[in-house]
Amino acid sequence: MTANYTEDSIRTLEWKEHIRKRPGMYIGKLGDGSSPDDGIYVLLKEVMDNSIDEFMMGFGKTIDIEVNDKSVRIRDYGRGIPLGKLLDVSSKMNTGAKYDSKVFKKSVGLNGVGIKAVNALSENFRIEAYREGERKQIEFEKGSVVLDAQVQPTKEKNGTMVSFEPDKDLFGNYHYMKEYVESMARNYVYLNSGLVIRLNGEKFYSENGLRDLLEENMSSDGIYPIIHLKGDDIEIAITHGTQYGEEYYSFVNGQHTTQGGTHLAAFREAYVKTIRDYYRKDFEPSDIRMSIVAAISLKVEEPVFESQTKTKLGSKNISPNGVSIRNFISEFLKNELDNYLHRNQEIADILLKKIHESEKERKAISGIKKLAKQRAKKASLHNRKLRDCRVHYNSNDERKNDTMIFITEGDSASGSITKSRDVNTQAVFSLKGKPLNTYGLTKKIVYENEEFNLLQAALNIEEGIENLRYKSVIVATDADVDGMHIRLLLLTFFLQFFPDLIKNGHLFILQTPLFRVRNKKETFYCYSEEEKDQAIKKIKNSPEITRFKGLGEISPDEFKHFIGKDIRLDPVRLRREDAINDLLEFYMGKNTPERQDFIVDNLNIDVIEER
Repeated sequence: MTANYTEDSIRTLEWKEHIRKRPGMYIGKLGDGSSPDDGIYVLLKEVMDNSIDEFMMGFGKTIDIEVNDKSVRIRDYGRGIPLGKLLDVSSKMNTGAKYDSKVFKKSVGLNGVGIKAVNALSENFRIEAYREGERKQIEFEKGSVVLDAQVQPTKEKNGTMVSFEPDKDLFGNYHYMKEYVESMARNYVYLNSGLVIRLNGEKFYSENGLRDLLEENMSSDGIYPIIHLKGDDIEIAITHGTQYGEEYYSFVNGQHTTQGGTHLAAFREAYVKTIRDYYRKDFEPSDIRMSIVAAISLKVEEPVFESQTKTKLGSKNISPNGVSIRNFISEFLKNELDNYLHRNQEIADILLKKIHESEKERKAISGIKKLAKQRAKKASLHNRKLRDCRVHYNSNDERKNDTMIFITEGDSASGSITKSRDVNTQAVFSLKGKPLNTYGLTKKIVYENEEFNLLQAALNIEEGIENLRYKSVIVATDADVDGMHIRLLLLTFFLQFFPDLIKNGHLFILQTPLFRVRNKKETFYCYSEEEKDQAIKKIKNSPEITRFKGLGEISPDEFKHFIGKDIRLDPVRLRREDAINDLLEFYMGKNTPERQDFIVDNLNIDVIEER
């Protein structure tokens, strides 16, 4: 039957209805807080960006943030929103001061949407403005006004306070993770010299900007002191580590552009050109950039981002009528980096040695790489090993942030996931037995070993993670000793050769239930002994208890519950104190008395947590 298409079929949604119906257009994905780019962190960032914009314009040196599991409160000491416009700013689309570039010259939020999205997607939202001894407060519930208070006198300092609680009907059983919020706070102070952020009473402040950022994020010292270059509207920090690949942290107007964009592409190109000119030798770009760790922060008038979540810069120029970003960065590096290397010959010598080492290794594996690529094509990558999905993370499809690939072992496990997956956004890569322990091996092994060569090709990360084909890379192994061993071998591979995949929040461990507790009326899937005991109490009457020993024992119909909207993922994270070489040596190196003691001490623990 064909539906009638009439005037009644056409409707206009209110602003809050549209945001709640299509949240992905405004905040990317929803999520439960387990990933740093989940929607609840975007809500926090949207409010923070307004306070940062005030600071950048010279108003308010301190921002107070309180974050608990479910709610956020942010108080800045800027100029305060004009009281008569408080309602419009928080509930009328395309309303704000940032269209006036004289008031907010180099702001992140330019389209008047951000805070409205926070309002519409929050169960409770309260905004207060303080200006020249007067105060106004408005409260909302899911975007609807429940209190519009009269202007009152106040002794509060000028500024704005916003508090909100994301709507659990949209975000489910979410929670804010302390380390993700702290990482946001650190990035804000690295990028805004002189700014003080007090997060739950803890002070965050940076004296050295991007130099501090690199030192904070590098898991080991660089091979030479960090090169720190600053100019009008640009700041760059550079060093080289010992890891494979390239590692970048890029920002525009304080916004962390996790997917890069025109400024990062321009930096990578300009860095190669500057190094070639300095040494007067036409080195390969990959040899120059191998193992680089760099951060770049750019300030742009009226930036254009490729989505509302602002993770990738699309702007071509520094200002609407100004010089191109490409030329701006190129000229800056040509002058500043070249001068630095001339003044610091010892660092220039270390860098040259590193380039020669990269060149030597590249040539040693070039023949193997060519054969490996041919092997990958012939090995039916898109059939035998990889069951691909239709949408990819490096595409322009709006579903790209939902893309994921499950790395699993065995035909039964991969078969169950393949039959129950969403073919649009979920791919499956099947391992054959236990992978090789790659600790201490060179990247040559990635091309010589069929499993890792095909996995690298499937992820499309040979030249770095910029063209990664899936947003989330999920290790899905059995919850037993063999499954744990396979998990550790895969983690070793990624830590050894692609640590930026982990540092950028792309690697996860899939949680699957250990038990099924059911009777004729109810079924509970339990991820721990505690959940099992709770389920038994709820069912009471003769429950049937099943212990899942492997993923292959879970039917495809059941698997749909575990990889759908309620999927449980444990993010694999690297902290500052986690030295990769030390971790790999301890867990995957030769047996040592220390590791034997560790195993004995943890025999009663079902799952050994990643340090």
